[in-house]
Amino acid sequence: MTSDSPKLIDGMGRTIVNLRVSVTDRCNFRCTYCMPADNVEFMDRSNLLTFEEIHRVVTVASSLGINRIRLTGGEPLMRKDLPTLIKMINEVEGINDVALTTNAFFLNDQAQSLHDAGLKRLNVSLDALDPEKFRDVNRRDCLKAVLEGLDTARKVGFKSIKINAVAVRNFSESEIMGLIEYGRSDGFEVRFIEFMPLDSDKVWERDKVLFGHEIVELIKEKYELVPVDNSLEIGPASEYTFADGKGKIGIITAVSNPFCDHCNRIRMTADGKLRTCLFSTDETNLKEMIRSGDSNQKIAETIRQAVLVKEPGHKINLDDFERPDRAMHAIGG
Repeated sequence: MTSDSPKLIDGMGRTIVNLRVSVTDRCNFRCTYCMPADNVEFMDRSNLLTFEEIHRVVTVASSLGINRIRLTGGEPLMRKDLPTLIKMINEVEGINDVALTTNAFFLNDQAQSLHDAGLKRLNVSLDALDPEKFRDVNRRDCLKAVLEGLDTARKVGFKSIKINAVAVRNFSESEIMGLIEYGRSDGFEVRFIEFMPLDSDKVWERDKVLFGHEIVELIKEKYELVPVDNSLEIGPASEYTFADGKGKIGIITAVSNPFCDHCNRIRMTADGKLRTCLFSTDETNLKEMIRSGDSNQKIAETIRQAVLVKEPGHKINLDDFERPDRAMHAIGG
């Protein structure tokens, strides 16, 4: 972005350049930190933004200075013809990065078409390499398909593939080093994310969070880590390289040391609601504006005003913290 490019700046002086777009709330997994085991109520498909509507929001957002788009779900690869949307977004002037978060189950079949459509980066949710523990957290017995999907994506040649693992106390400790070795051997950056209160079952407790500094200390028992300067100013993770030069890891301390001061993102749910924080309790209905015939200029001003009052932080550690009404799959990961 050049000095004379438009900028979307909130009331805290943070420049917003990243828009996360959920394309569906549906998912083929039932992860314990996200969704109930069964009886999940998904939104009616008529409430989902069409590709054309998503393209319009991205176009307006780009005119305000947004230059990075991440597609999320639910599981975004359950949205039919997703490569078509990726091509449409890549054609928007000003957008220079399109990424996707996925559970990798469908990657074996879709990785090539996603790459051909111009998708540059993948984040893959993978919390355990032990088949039994994988089944425990995802409530699905399909680790083999996930690993095959990751291998296919690696061979296709994505610019970046990151593995995201939610860190839960008394579960993740035995999985950390296995994920580290897997990432180092296959060229994936592994990132550990502190367990956040976004689960549908609402069983989150602070005592269940495996904290980032504990993860770092565990890894340091085997490897020397070198902190990456200013990594938190670029993204949500504190990054470290291995002193032997083989690989990188990230630690996202969303609970113990949140990155809110450097947050550069907003997000839109699959039904077109703009959220200025993952933990927002308020939403701005862009879908209603689009379907009511409002102009791009009015939509742009609405986005600008919503960003102006973006939350200073998520308040997880404060007494007045309120859980959002939506669980993670309905917000967009």
